[in-house]
Order: sequence, then structure tokens, then C-alpha cells
Amino acid sequence: MGSQAAVSLLTNVARAAFGLGAAATLLNSSLYTVDGGQRAVLFDRFRGILDETVGEGTHFLIPWVQKPYIFDIRTRPHTFSSISGTKDLQMVNLTLRVLSRPDTARLPVIVQNLGLEYDEKVLPSIGNEVLKAVVAQFNADQLLTERPHVSALARESLIRRAKDFNILLDDVAITHLSYGHEFSRAVEQKQVAQQEAERSKFVVMKAEQERRAAIIRAEGESESAKLISDATASAGTGLIELRRIEASREVASTLAKSPNVAYLPGGKNLLMALNASR
Repeated sequence: MGSQAAVSLLTNVARAAFGLGAAATLLNSSLYTVDGGQRAVLFDRFRGILDETVGEGTHFLIPWVQKPYIFDIRTRPHTFSSISGTKDLQMVNLTLRVLSRPDTARLPVIVQNLGLEYDEKVLPSIGNEVLKAVVAQFNADQLLTERPHVSALARESLIRRAKDFNILLDDVAITHLSYGHEFSRAVEQKQVAQQEAERSKFVVMKAEQERRAAIIRAEGESESAKLISDATASAGTGLIELRRIEASREVASTLAKSPNVAYLPGGKNLLMALNASR
């Protein structure tokens, strides 16, 4: 009797444990959690994607019949590059950065049409499309001189295009812009040519200034000679004799201050005698 009671007790305990385990499993499979910054969309095997979006928290579902799709609705960055042709047929390499998030009210439509990887499927394709269309409206040099206008045009076009796929863009920016090797070489050659032109212009201006200075100097010397000639013709050679006397006095004063012995002979020639001891 004792052994039968023990077996019966163990059987009841096993049944109870099995029942509790099954109930716990059923309860666990009937719950799902939506974390902060997320939203959920339910798929029903009989009704398809439900139109309502489920918010944050723990929610119930029918096991096996319903399945949750969890979306991250926080803003996420995406970067992609595109090689595009400009209006003057130059190739440029552009890198675009966008901050995107899904339209929460349209999550059921996104699941039906695009799935969970909606941004990877849509953004690179429409980004390349918009960049090529925008860059084709400008010349290569305008991409630098009018970069804010180019960025604004790309932003407006891409926001409008992404909205067709129920994707919201918080920011769009061109982060990198580079030209092909041929255009870069042409720009460098143009800069060198401009520098040479400026240098040649400076040389020409310098030569012109020197020519004008020489003309002015020659005119001044000619005017001075004319004035002296007129003064000599009107007053005789007295002025010349006066200048000669003043020059002789200056020479005599200089020689008098010299430590060497100097004398002035009676003739017209001026002789200097060095120190006799030498």
C-alpha cells in the first residue's frame, strides 16, 4: 500500500508540474514586449497585417495565430556615395548623410510593402536618383560656390521622394565632394596660369613705372639745364665763377682738417702733399 501511495503522489506531482509548465509556456508565448523607442505591428494568420500600431510596454497576443513585427522608430544615420555628372560633363563623387525614421502611423503599410529593412531598400536608390538629378543642374565649379543651394535642393527633393515610401528625413547633408583627376589637374593648371598672368602684369606695371620715372627725371634734368643756360645767357659767367669759388673754399676747408700736410700753389692746379715722413 505504501509504495502505491508514493507512486500516486509522484504521478500527481508530475502532472501538476507538467500542467504548470504548459501554462507558463502558454503565458510566455502570449506576451511580447515593446521597448522604448520602438513600435510593433501584429500579423494575424486570418486577417493579415492589422491596421493598428502597438506602443511601448507588454502586450498580449494569440499564440501561433498572431506574430509581432518590432520597429525601431528612433532616428538613424545613413551614408551613401554617388558618382554623378555635372552640367558641363564633369564627374564628381558626392557623399550624402541622412537621418531617417519611419512614419509611425504608416508602419503597417511599410511592413506590407517593404518589410523591416525598409531603409536599406529605399534610401540608397532614391539618394542616388536625387543626387544625379540635382548635380546635373549645376556646373562643376558651381557645386563649390553654391554649395548651400545645392544642399538645400538635394534636401527638399530627397525629403519629398522619401515621403512617398512613408519615411521621414530629419536632416540631409552633403558631407564630401571631390572631382575627377582630369578636372583637378585642369583647376591646378588654371591657378598656375592665373599666377603667371598676375606676375606678368606686375612686371609690365613695374616697367611702365620705371619708364615714367626715367622720363620725369630726364625732363627735370633738361629743365634744370635750360634754366642754367638761361641764367648764364642773361647774367654772364658770374654765377659759374661764384660756384667755383664756393667749391674751392669747401675743398680748402676739408684739406685744412686733414692730418696730412696740404698746400695750395698759385696756379690753377690743386696739389696735395702727403706727410713728408712717409
